[in-house]
Parts: sequence; structure tokens; C-alpha cells
Amino acid sequence: MEEINTDSTQRCFLFYSSADAALAGILTEAQIAAGLQSCQAADSFNYKTFYIKVGLNSKTKDQLSKVFGILDQDRSGFIEEDELKLFLQNFSASGRALTDAETKEFLAGDSDGDGRIGGDEFQALVKS
Repeated sequence: MEEINTDSTQRCFLFYSSADAALAGILTEAQIAAGLQSCQAADSFNYKTFYIKVGLNSKTKDQLSKVFGILDQDRSGFIEEDELKLFLQNFSASGRALTDAETKEFLAGDSDGDGRIGGDEFQALVKS
């Protein structure tokens, strides 16, 4: 098991190397590239569009649980705001950080209002 460094750049790198292997069985490189292409410019990220482009909306509940586990970098059972900012970097090391506005829009999917996205909320966001 890899040790997680608290330096966000190194942490992101470590998670990317782990995520790359884990996502390989769920998403293709072409799907990931299409998703990242759709949101290259700042403030162009839309989670619904991204989920469709990478094909997450057609994945099984089990596959989505695995993706959630990758996105939940600190293994808290939730995707918090700081993890959302690095959302795209979980799919590719070249992915950009989300802007504050994009992160806030993403957090609008927090249906229970606790400021973070749980597993069930993530599944609902992907399927919406």
C-alpha cells in the first residue's frame, strides 16, 4: 500500500498512479481523453457533460463505487471540496484543477447539504 504524502502535488501524483491502474478496467483512454477535452478551458467543466463523455453514466453501481473510492482520496467516505478541486487529475495527471466556481457548482450535487458528496450522492449525480 502506498503511503500518502500530504504535499498536494505529490499526493495527486500518487493517487494518479493508483487511479490510472484502477480506472483502466472501467474507462478507456479514449473516454478519459474525450472527457478532459470537453473541459480544458477554465470554468468550462460541467460534471454531467463530463460523466457522459467518459461513459460513467452507463456504468454499473459496483463500477461507480470503485470510481468513488478513487475520488475519495482520504478514504473518509466522502468527496470533500479539496478533493473536488483535483477531480480531473484523478483521470489524468495532465488534468487541470477545477476553479472555485466549478467546485461550488459541483458541490450543488450535495443533496443533504453537509458540504461533501457521499457515495449515494455520487451515484445520483452520475445517473442524473
